[in-house]
Amino acid sequence: MNGALETDNLPKVRGEYKFSEPLKGYTWLNVGGPADVMFFPVDEDDLRDFLQQKDKNIPIFILGGGSNLLVRDGGIGGVVIKLKNTSFTQCRIENDMLYCGAGCINFNLKKIVAENGLGGLEFLCSIPGTVGGAVRGNAGCFGSDMSRVVSQVRVISVDGKVRTLKNADCGFAYRHSNFGNDDIILEVGLQFTSQDKNEVAKIIEQNAEYRRTHQPQGIKTAGSTFKNPEGFAAWKLIKEAGGDTMVCGGAKMSAQHCNFLHNEGDSASDIEKLCDSIVAAVKQKSGVTLEREVKIIGRE
Repeated sequence: MNGALETDNLPKVRGEYKFSEPLKGYTWLNVGGPADVMFFPVDEDDLRDFLQQKDKNIPIFILGGGSNLLVRDGGIGGVVIKLKNTSFTQCRIENDMLYCGAGCINFNLKKIVAENGLGGLEFLCSIPGTVGGAVRGNAGCFGSDMSRVVSQVRVISVDGKVRTLKNADCGFAYRHSNFGNDDIILEVGLQFTSQDKNEVAKIIEQNAEYRRTHQPQGIKTAGSTFKNPEGFAAWKLIKEAGGDTMVCGGAKMSAQHCNFLHNEGDSASDIEKLCDSIVAAVKQKSGVTLEREVKIIGRE
């Protein structure tokens, strides 16, 4: 489908279309081919109109913060939707709930969480990516994850219908939810407990300091590359299998934390090959099959 989508094939929108848009600049690994089309809707109405009017045969992909995403060198066919307009990134507090637009960057929550003493949400402030992406992958750290704080999720389906789901409807499991390609997360309601502002700010800073000390900084990485198998630490399995010293082109594992992939090249294929080689080595050494936490998408 690459190059086949033109303006005449797409609905009229108030937002912006970009054609053959390189995606490497939208991901933390900084590799990947172009999107046939990227769509930046102005607001929810603009997004709904697009979904209701577009050709049903045109595939869509929602691009969040790109923090745990590997786009293959062939790029992504169809339309890649990016919810970066302020209408998708705003937050508000109502009673004991923090409502966040799906496009809100998690790091940007630090101020509102600290200044309002929103206890229980400190961990989220240190997770790369967007709130919507964190919900979709049930992201977590420091003893908590999204399943513990999500109260409700408002989504729009590919046919433009909006519905609100409760926590129990989301199918949360370890680094998993039931949200599929047909669901676009619009807004998330997060439950918090009112706590001392200084204590909340202290926890946020402690979490940030831990990451600075124990995880690689200032490199092209997508965070934890593999999920921790039940009863095991992925980094330890990788090290025992020799995966910490494997290199494929410009891709290697971080010397500081060998579950963090470090990209120094411009080839998504090299990164994928390294991941496959590590999975094979760990399987041979320990009998454990590692599962990627990084999502791989696109054409080879």
